[in-house]
Amino acid sequence: MRAGLPRTGLAVLAGLLFAAAFPPYDVWPLSVAAVAALSLLTRGRTLRQGAWTGFAFGLPFFLGLLSWLRVVGWDATVGLSVIEALFIAALGAGLAAVSRLRSWPLWSACLWVTQEWARDRLPLGGFPWGRLAFANTASPFTPLAALGGAPLVTFAVALSGTLLAWAVLRLRGPRRAPRAAALACLGAVAALLAGLLVPVATKGDSELKVALVQGNVPHPGMDFLGRPMQVLDNHATETEKLAADIAAGRAPKPDVVIWPENASDLDPFSDPAAYVRIDQAVKAVGVPTLVGALVDGPDAQHVQNEGIVWSPTTGPGASYTKQHPVPFGEYVPFRSELSKVITRLQRVARDFYPGDHNGVMQLGPARIGDVICFEVAYDEIVRDTVDDGGRVLVVQTNNATYNRTGQTQQQLAMSRLRAVEHGRAVLIAATSGISAVIAPDGSVVTQTKELTPAVINATVPLRGERTVADRVGAGPEWALALAGLLACGAVGAGAVRRRRSGGTPAPSEPLNQVVP
Repeated sequence: MRAGLPRTGLAVLAGLLFAAAFPPYDVWPLSVAAVAALSLLTRGRTLRQGAWTGFAFGLPFFLGLLSWLRVVGWDATVGLSVIEALFIAALGAGLAAVSRLRSWPLWSACLWVTQEWARDRLPLGGFPWGRLAFANTASPFTPLAALGGAPLVTFAVALSGTLLAWAVLRLRGPRRAPRAAALACLGAVAALLAGLLVPVATKGDSELKVALVQGNVPHPGMDFLGRPMQVLDNHATETEKLAADIAAGRAPKPDVVIWPENASDLDPFSDPAAYVRIDQAVKAVGVPTLVGALVDGPDAQHVQNEGIVWSPTTGPGASYTKQHPVPFGEYVPFRSELSKVITRLQRVARDFYPGDHNGVMQLGPARIGDVICFEVAYDEIVRDTVDDGGRVLVVQTNNATYNRTGQTQQQLAMSRLRAVEHGRAVLIAATSGISAVIAPDGSVVTQTKELTPAVINATVPLRGERTVADRVGAGPEWALALAGLLACGAVGAGAVRRRRSGGTPAPSEPLNQVVP
């Protein structure tokens, strides 16, 4: 056990450095270095040793990355981090296994995609935070998203890291091969710079003038809503100020206005005061407005998180209901059992009812693709809106619980990647920040400060053309993930053959010699 302590310590350090690759620190080269470190630390290990090294890497990584959950409680941070770190433990075992194969840097890179494929879906719909791609939303790797989405970016980052690890190995020991190491380094650089050859979208076939309203909340944290109607009144007031500025010539008149998620904490369809307040503000500005509101669900135990198209002349119309409510935040799995043990879950008074269709809606002159808050992290939810004709992406979000914790910056980074992946401008409307306008090439045109009332006026391109990533869909992810699994299967099959013939080593046994 003592012999493994230095390796465990290095894995912990690498995991902490990996967390710094993500916002709010944004040191993206550390994502490549972290991949290289984990590859070296699992190289030639047994499956058990690889799994432990992966866990020792993954737990501090997620504790750092998800530290914003401390607002809910450190027990929530630790619990979720442990669950997510188990996937990295499986990755560590896989890396140890495929290190027996020739071309192991390639198979190791595929396994990073495999791990993310599983973690994005399991358990309870998955939790995609911490993908390699999300640390590289403003790096030379980023344009690759237009070809194969986030999975291709992850693969390229991982391949660059594993090739660097291979180069290090070729410079060590009695069988040094400086030329091979140099070639591996060139391969790592090629993977890094390949994205620069990918053209990204910039212009559209028409334009849309938008105003994003950030009304702010009484105070951040678990009780951000304050008294009933306070957040709604904040957004209505900011919208009326915009209307006054338009009338006075101080601001251009937009084609549409966008409010964030939960801009109204009251159901306008059952609360007359909420309906009237929204209607007053929309009529004052005089253009179609996308209103985020909590709406009563199909029964007394449920509520729906919706974006509602509100016309200044005809009132509420089309709506989108969030499809992927957040477990333990917007609904409580196994409520009757867990609420007895974790009394804090009783604060989630009603479960959010999931929607059954995507967020493509007509908002004024534009066909928008609406996603709500954490949904921007899920590939298929965003892709569906583009496939169904969304010409600009809207992210309605409420991060008031996590302001000034780094969570908002992490979500902003995801939106930047989505812009490049789908060649669409992205409009982020947040209750208390960060609201932002992102160009189709992923650059941030403008953004607000946190916990500050603000209105963003901008003109963005509308695009109907689909990227290569849109056309191939989830194909690259499935192909790369399957390749990683098949590589592990090849190691297992080889071990079985050796056992039957009386040879060694088996997958669970140490390697005395490994393929360089």
